[in-house]
Amino acid sequence: MSTDARNRPKLTAKGARTRARIVAAAARLTHERGVASTTLDDVRTAAGVSGSQLSHYFADKDELVQAVIDRQAETIVGNQRQADLGSIEGLIGWRDMVIAQAKSAEARGGCPLGSLGGQLAEADPQARALIAAGFDQWSAAIGHGLRTLHAAGHLDGEIDPDDLAVTLLAVLQGGLLLAQVHRDPRALETALDTLIALASSGPAAPQG
Repeated sequence: MSTDARNRPKLTAKGARTRARIVAAAARLTHERGVASTTLDDVRTAAGVSGSQLSHYFADKDELVQAVIDRQAETIVGNQRQADLGSIEGLIGWRDMVIAQAKSAEARGGCPLGSLGGQLAEADPQARALIAAGFDQWSAAIGHGLRTLHAAGHLDGEIDPDDLAVTLLAVLQGGLLLAQVHRDPRALETALDTLIALASSGPAAPQG
């Protein structure tokens, strides 16, 4: 979060809802079009707010993009924490959910957080740092479940669950990118299934 954002006065409930609506609209547009192709006017129209309202909550586009990064990271990490990676059934269920989402989106858009990294990492150091922090939180959420799986003896004993979490996240990002460019989730499915099979100490064939 930027210094300007931290120094803003606390929002009323109505203000918080308006701000959230703006960020949600910006998140949707940037995911569909990319950051560079999304203007503040686009966001204003999509959110149904005036220019003065938009500038009241966000000093500039950079600050709005930072809020989008925070939103995407919080959403992904929150969903990940709800997934049960502490059992083989839960791991396969998470895998099935990821594949189903990619199929539902027709393999478009890629990862909401990863796609922002690809667009901003080289040009915006502050955005890159926020995205990196989001990935760190995501990896930690995955690792929490995998440690339980490891303790139960369902992972190869030589595998460090936190290292596996990083690997799983990297495989997920690469698989989503391949799915996006091919418009086909089969590469994502293959990558996840192969890693799960390699990491498991026993049978872990996906059921989907």
